Amino acid sequence: FRTDEYELNANEYWNDFYKIHENGFFKDRHWLFTEFPELAPNHNFSKWLLSVLQVGCGAGNTVFPILQTNNDPGLFVYCCDFSNTAVDLVQSNAEYDSSRCFAFVHDLCKDQSLYPMPEESLDIVILIFVLSAIRPEKMQCAINRLSRLLKPGGMILLRDYGRYDLAQLRFKKGRCLSDNFYVRGDGTRVYFFTQDELDALFTTAGLEKVQNLVDRRLQVNRGKQVTMHRVWIQCKYRKPFPAGHGENGHAR
Repeated sequence: FRTDEYELNANEYWNDFYKIHENGFFKDRHWLFTEFPELAPNHNFSKWLLSVLQVGCGAGNTVFPILQTNNDPGLFVYCCDFSNTAVDLVQSNAEYDSSRCFAFVHDLCKDQSLYPMPEESLDIVILIFVLSAIRPEKMQCAINRLSRLLKPGGMILLRDYGRYDLAQLRFKKGRCLSDNFYVRGDGTRVYFFTQDELDALFTTAGLEKVQNLVDRRLQVNRGKQVTMHRVWIQCKYRKPFPAGHGENGHAR
C-alpha cells in the first residue's frame, strides 16, 4: 500500500525536495559536453541542431550550460519537470531567456499530458537521472512518447543509475518497492538499470543504438577517507530515417 502512496504523492515529494535544496543540490554538469558532444557547438551533429528537449530539468543545471555554451541563434531548448517548484526555479533564474528557452511542468507518465511541440520536431531529447525516478511499468510508454517527438535522425541522450551502484547498495531493509526500485527517505524513488533493460526500452520504441555503455567510477572523499564505487549507464539512441531516405531527409 505504501508503493501506491509514493506514486500518488510523487509530485508533493519532488516539490518538497526542490523547496529544501533549491538550486544548491546539483552542480552544473561540466562533464556534459565531454560525454554528449552532440550538444556542443561546432560538433558535426550540432550543425543542424535546432531543437532540444530536456525532460526532468530540475533547477536547470543542464539547461543553462547548454544555453551558455551553444550560441547558435537557431537553437531553442525546451525543458520540463514533474515539479512545478523546479520549473519556477528555472524560470526565475537570471539567465532564463524566453526567446531561447521554454520551461514547463509536465508529467512524463501521463498520455493526456501533452507536449508543447509537434511530433517529429526535436533534434535531441535529454534524460539525465530522470527515467529512474518513475515506476518501471510506466517507462516504456514514456519512451514511446518521447520517440515520437524526434525527427528522423534525432537522438535520445540518457545517463542514469546502473545496477549495483553505491546508492543501491546503501539502501536499508524496507526501502525496496519492487525489484531494483527503491524509495529514499524523502519519498523520492529511484531505479537501477542494466544495459539490456535500457536497450529493450529504446529498441521497442523504434530507436537504433548508437551507444550503450557502463561507466564505473571510483570516487574518493579524502576528508572522510571514503571510497565510493559508482555505476552509471550512458546511452544514445537514434530515430531511423524512413526507408529510401538519406540523412538529409531527401529520397535517394
